[in-house]
Amino acid sequence: MRSRFAGTSVLYLFLVILAILQLFPLLWVFDYSLLKSGDLFGPELLKLPLVPQWGNYVRAWVDGKIPRYFMNSVIVVASSVAVSALISFCLAYSITRMKWKLRPVAVATVTMGMVVPIHTTLLPNFLWFNYFGLINTHMALIIPYVAFTLSFNTLVFMGQLRTLPRSMEESAFMDGASWPRIFWSVVAPMTGPAIVTVCLMTFLNNWNEFIMAYTYLSSDELRTLPFSIIKFQGAYRSDYAIQFACMTLVAAVPLVLYFFFSKRILAGVTAGALKG
Repeated sequence: MRSRFAGTSVLYLFLVILAILQLFPLLWVFDYSLLKSGDLFGPELLKLPLVPQWGNYVRAWVDGKIPRYFMNSVIVVASSVAVSALISFCLAYSITRMKWKLRPVAVATVTMGMVVPIHTTLLPNFLWFNYFGLINTHMALIIPYVAFTLSFNTLVFMGQLRTLPRSMEESAFMDGASWPRIFWSVVAPMTGPAIVTVCLMTFLNNWNEFIMAYTYLSSDELRTLPFSIIKFQGAYRSDYAIQFACMTLVAAVPLVLYFFFSKRILAGVTAGALKG
């Protein structure tokens, strides 16, 4: 019992230290965003602001053009999430529920897609997008965002579908339901955890992507939200508190989503890992 208690205590201590290391950068950025720029320099690692400078967020919101970049990010990310979830769900269903000759090839292709870094295709995609006139359009981001999330999303859906019994689909078919009706009315509602996981993980990955957005978009009217940090650093190079406020605003959306849906994300990923 003592050895078990000691082992549990060490484990919890390690997890607490790990949580502090993960949360400290966020607290540090938020703390410095409430200070005056002249108060940031000193030996203290954290400084409690006597008078919080909430005006830093107002200036970051207005001067950083957060609303415009935010809407561009919503358009790109929402489109890529919807298309990726739909295609990966259909692909996972065809692999787990149907029998066809090229199914092993499809599974191998999906698995190989997990090991290709998204930015290795930066130059080839640029050449192709430039040839088809997609440079400086939102489609230049939506297409690679969808392509590079299909593998993970398909594996998550495959893991979830393999846990579902076929009896409900067979019963619905015996009752006269068509396959599209079975697909959307029977199978899709039962894969709720996987759908939430896929949508949120795709959203978080695409929301924070910067290199492709910086490469394929040159118009300020089409830039996405991560670009606001770079632009803001150029305009307010010496005003560090405003820069920290801008960073906090950009990170707020994914942090809030992950805080409320972390359990659902873990449930969906675990189902895919155990049964994939």
